[in-house]
Amino acid sequence: FIATLEPGAEHTDDLANALYNAGCDDGTLWWTGDVLQIGFSREADSLEAAIRSAIADVGKTGCTVREVTLEAEALAALPQS
Repeated sequence: FIATLEPGAEHTDDLANALYNAGCDDGTLWWTGDVLQIGFSREADSLEAAIRSAIADVGKTGCTVREVTLEAEALAALPQS
């Protein structure tokens, strides 16, 4: 999944290090247009738990997640109900 941060977050070495130290070592940071995004490869008991923990970890750095999006492959891998 991809976490898009609120505008104002800047892609700096300090932020990258803070995210890593906050538990986002399973994420890759990049710019898209004028927003900062983190692509996560997080394992958890459920997709919801993975997203909630990633949002909490990002929050430890003082940044806020504005939006979470899923790629088609992630949706296809979800259990069918």
